[in-house]
Amino acid sequence: MAAKKVIAICQSGGEFVADKDGALSYAGGEAYAIDIDQQTQLDDFRAEVAEMFGCGAADAMTIKYFLPGNKKTLITISKDKDLQRMVSFLGDSGTVDVFVMSEEAAAGNLSNMPASRSSRTTVSEQVVPLVVPVDAAYDMTNTSDRLDLDVCDGRPLCSIPASSSDEKHRRAATQWENTITGVDQRFNSFSEFREALHKYSIAHGFAYRYKKNDSHRVSVKCKSEGCPWRIYASRLATTQLVCIKKMNAEHTCEGATVKAGYRATRGWVGSIIKEKLKVSPNYRPKDIADDIRREYGIQLNYSQAWRAKEIAREQLQGSYKEAYKLLPFFCDKIKETNPGSFASFTTKEDSSFHRLFVSFHASISGFQQGCRPLLFLDSTVLNSKYQGMLLSATSIDGDDGIFPVAIAVVDDETEDNWHWFLQELKSAISTSQQITFVADFQNGLKKSLAEIFDNCCHSYCLRHLVEKLNKDLKGQFSHEARRFMINDFYAAAHAPRLEGFQRAVENIRGISPDAYDWVVQSEPEHWANAFFAGARYNHMTSDFGQEFYSWVSEAHELPITQMIDTLRGRMMESIYARRVDSSQWGSKLTLSMEEKLQMEASLSHSLQVLLSEGSTFEVRGDSVDIVDVDHWDCSCKGWQLTGLPCCHAIAVFDCIDRSTYDFCSRYFTVETYRLTYAESINPVPNVDKPVLSESAEAVVTVTPPPTKRPPGRPKMKPFESVDLIKRQLQCSKCKGLGHNKKTCRASP
Repeated sequence: MAAKKVIAICQSGGEFVADKDGALSYAGGEAYAIDIDQQTQLDDFRAEVAEMFGCGAADAMTIKYFLPGNKKTLITISKDKDLQRMVSFLGDSGTVDVFVMSEEAAAGNLSNMPASRSSRTTVSEQVVPLVVPVDAAYDMTNTSDRLDLDVCDGRPLCSIPASSSDEKHRRAATQWENTITGVDQRFNSFSEFREALHKYSIAHGFAYRYKKNDSHRVSVKCKSEGCPWRIYASRLATTQLVCIKKMNAEHTCEGATVKAGYRATRGWVGSIIKEKLKVSPNYRPKDIADDIRREYGIQLNYSQAWRAKEIAREQLQGSYKEAYKLLPFFCDKIKETNPGSFASFTTKEDSSFHRLFVSFHASISGFQQGCRPLLFLDSTVLNSKYQGMLLSATSIDGDDGIFPVAIAVVDDETEDNWHWFLQELKSAISTSQQITFVADFQNGLKKSLAEIFDNCCHSYCLRHLVEKLNKDLKGQFSHEARRFMINDFYAAAHAPRLEGFQRAVENIRGISPDAYDWVVQSEPEHWANAFFAGARYNHMTSDFGQEFYSWVSEAHELPITQMIDTLRGRMMESIYARRVDSSQWGSKLTLSMEEKLQMEASLSHSLQVLLSEGSTFEVRGDSVDIVDVDHWDCSCKGWQLTGLPCCHAIAVFDCIDRSTYDFCSRYFTVETYRLTYAESINPVPNVDKPVLSESAEAVVTVTPPPTKRPPGRPKMKPFESVDLIKRQLQCSKCKGLGHNKKTCRASP
């Protein structure tokens, strides 16, 4: 004997309405039809319902139904026997209305109305939509085009009242009810047809499924069992157009009344937000989800909105993959529009991207003409689809402003990539002048700098030194001891004379002989002012210039060509703005240097100068200092370290009637500052829409690197102060580090 079957009309998202006699009726929500029999297992039924409604947690739902002739009491299905009883009770009628609600709502809304032994659910128990929590987890690992909506798991829900939902759907209907008009309607492509069909289903409130869906034909039917609605479209012969050949527009499932569920795809949401994203590039996923919920009645969690934004961004900015193919054209275009610039790339044996170097002529000229011979080397992570690292060489203008000289995108931060970057940098700046580099001492930089730049000075970045000191001596000191040790280390680095350095190092020895040994063996000639031979102008960390890194943070998610062009645009604007600003300056020095000089001048008034023959003078104040005017030297070392006369030198100039400005470094004058920004960076048109020539087509094809962004929220490493020291856990019982008294293993 054949198993008894019944069609379960599964409904959710609506509400129960009580008549005068207490009978319940269900209005609104979404509905799907599922066929079941007495052999159907409850777990299988739950899983199919969860899939139909686009839910992820099948175990978190409660399923209820009415007994025949009793519309006042809801029966709960909690085990396989309950499901079999329902089929047995209602099998003769052919269909059964099943109501799906969250488990939390079912458990928290009991009433005193009559209930069966299996259920206590009544009219006071509203069937709530299967919606996602407000604080839905950030998850980018699901690459499915369908945006699955999770059933609530006890966290706060954001749902829409039925009346509000209907109102928003009416707005969608007004916009999209005629996206499908009938037979003979034509579309430019199947993707255009599918998008129109999706909007049409939302406007008319029904769900559909594909019977056939390929590159030649699309056949679609209503998802409700027995509903005659159909549509068939295929490609017109000898053309690329897609035409609707057959359509039955009649619905018997009352789709518009029941509001049959539909699935929001990331592609659909992306097409909705694309125009707004063009106007507001920083359109946040949270705002996207709020707008879609408010305007179309569709719930999205954070990750779904994020994925939709990625689709829209790629539609606006172009494919990440295609951007790598444009690199040959892009490099040629940079050199064509900005003569004298350097733009080159390399690939690996499999033609995948390896590295890209760019240095604009205006940057090269500005560095050679007006910047101090000082370069900061640093790197930052790129969180685009294919990740990578951005290597940068930045300088500093006469007003202590950041001045980017060269940038490179590489697949990883390795010794080989740094060596290549420095070789390209030397070819670009091509100067015989001694350059001081402030950079890390690891990643092969120490060796590469010595090999490529013959007479350069390498200053170790203090930030990297402190990080290594903390790492190498981790766990040996209390928080307070580490704080004193780091402060003494900075004092040793900034001490202008040998006695100050030795005093600070002896303080470190008092804290820890191991730390003292580490400091002495860390090559102080590369980082301590008392020994360093180059000119750093008191800039001792490689992450100088937060403005430049803010530019990178705004562009790091773009395709590679778009990212470089965005940085080019920011550099172009900066050069123009600083050129205009400096044209208004009436001082001899730049504004910041003028302010520093005036501060030193105010300190000089209380000093006593002892005059003598020649160029050497004695200056008395809190200490006795010797000033050598001819050699631009003071025993306090302030003049040599900064490039500006110290208060002792200014006191001497006042006595011998000499102009202080004659003894300031030329890099601080307004005239030199204007030379820095004399050249302009020109626009690079058609970055995303190249017109390829025959020669460009012959260039090697570049494919994306094999590495991709890992799943999960990107981890951004902020540029924190190197003075920030995390407090280490200390046991109050044994005074040991790394644990507390509860986990202490010491004997009582």
